[in-house]
Amino acid sequence: MKALRVDRSTGRFMLARLVSGIDTGTAAKIGPLTLTNCEPPELVNNEWQRVHPLLTGICGSDLATVEGHASTYFEHWVSFPFVPGHEIVGTLDSGERVVIEPVLGHAARGAELPFPDAAPGDGDDYAHLAMPPLEPGIQIGFCNSTGGGWATELIAHASQIHTIASDMPDERAVLVGPVAGGIHAALLAISHASTTETPLFAVLGAGTMGLSAIAALRKYSPQATIIVGARYPAQMRLAKTFGATSVVKPDELMRAVRHAAGCHVVGDYLSSGAHVTIDAVGNSDSIALSLRMTRPRGRIVLMGMPSEVTTDLTGLWHRETQLMGAYTYGTETLPNGTKQRTFLMAIELANEIRAEQMLSATYPLSEYQQALRHASEAGARGAIKVAFDMRQEKLR
Repeated sequence: MKALRVDRSTGRFMLARLVSGIDTGTAAKIGPLTLTNCEPPELVNNEWQRVHPLLTGICGSDLATVEGHASTYFEHWVSFPFVPGHEIVGTLDSGERVVIEPVLGHAARGAELPFPDAAPGDGDDYAHLAMPPLEPGIQIGFCNSTGGGWATELIAHASQIHTIASDMPDERAVLVGPVAGGIHAALLAISHASTTETPLFAVLGAGTMGLSAIAALRKYSPQATIIVGARYPAQMRLAKTFGATSVVKPDELMRAVRHAAGCHVVGDYLSSGAHVTIDAVGNSDSIALSLRMTRPRGRIVLMGMPSEVTTDLTGLWHRETQLMGAYTYGTETLPNGTKQRTFLMAIELANEIRAEQMLSATYPLSEYQQALRHASEAGARGAIKVAFDMRQEKLR
């Protein structure tokens, strides 16, 4: 099969990190990523199926790996060599079209479920993520045993496979994973503000994940005020389309939240502020801004994947602010108290918002350097999501 593969090479990771600030395409060329022909992964047992990707997205964690910036935290949760790519729409050998829920949960590893009908991302003990019969891997795209979506073939467990309707375009289906992540973050925000009739939410960042969170906030908290900080015109336009009450530049977001909350400024902090801030950027500056504009005893939901950050946490202590990560998805508790699997909710929401509006460009695997450069510069180039198109590979 044809695949983009990441090999364990400290030297290549270091080279990629050195040049990534200049050009991601060059980092992809000299770093640990190579385009290769290799043997497809073997099926583990009869609960697994072969998946042939049609479209696979490029996300922030993928770029961090290619650029050599991935956190050392992941060293024990991945297995080399691995094929990246976890935002996948593809076909099974039967021809059935599916989207893949990438987390390699208990069922995929033959472990006991944490509760009946648990989704792959559920549970409060992560030991199974590094246990046989698979090599370590938090999800498809970071596990040697399964392969990933930046290839013409991979394998997935039955618990990860979701059939999609024939009228759902591939370009929409490939966004189901990010939409699921947005739903998960939004429901963490909504649950914290559940006693408030008209909650005030701030969203910092309007890339794919931020936009997905905005759409989910509007769907599941229709009465909310949602103020968004977005850098680029395409992001601002889609943020309004997906339900933002108002959209401003990031450096104007704190002022907009202050106006909506009707509060004061004390030093660098608002005296009150947003009930919940969703940080879809994930760096030192964005976390610091989130702390300053979230009200005392409010919550910050961190969607952006940070690495090492330096932030003064005195305000978090004094204001008793909750700082909560939002990794992926699993089984959600909706505002009405019912429970539903996030991925199924995401398929519904992706159809409602026509999520393909976020897909800006696709590339064949052979043009991976250009694709990764485009993805890393997406906002500045008027793009949101960039994906690999294996349908083009089949035409070659």
